[in-house]
Amino acid sequence: MIRTGRVAILTALMALLTSLPAFATSLEEAKSQLEPAKQQGLVGEMPTGYLGVVSAGGEAETIVRMINNARRDEYARIAERHDIPVTQVEAVAGKKAIERTPAGQFIQVDGRWVRK
Repeated sequence: MIRTGRVAILTALMALLTSLPAFATSLEEAKSQLEPAKQQGLVGEMPTGYLGVVSAGGEAETIVRMINNARRDEYARIAERHDIPVTQVEAVAGKKAIERTPAGQFIQVDGRWVRK
């Protein structure tokens, strides 16, 4: 019984380890596709510190999901390191992202997408 349990755990661990490189590749691909998606008006910055889908198309939803997950993890690390609420980190990140967004790309203002 114990041996079967170990085999199941090892099998699950191997499955997890083999899926990690695929996740890393997907995140890297999402990062490389972010700027073109922003330029095409598919993705925009929100004051919450996260990306949003402006217009569904291509890989917009996947890009947003992958990058937002990475941002969420990073915001949590920053909040923990500085002993502040995650919402505070998100708000500061959102403000900075909107400020850095080039003219012509989308940002969310009062819940609506507008071209900066």
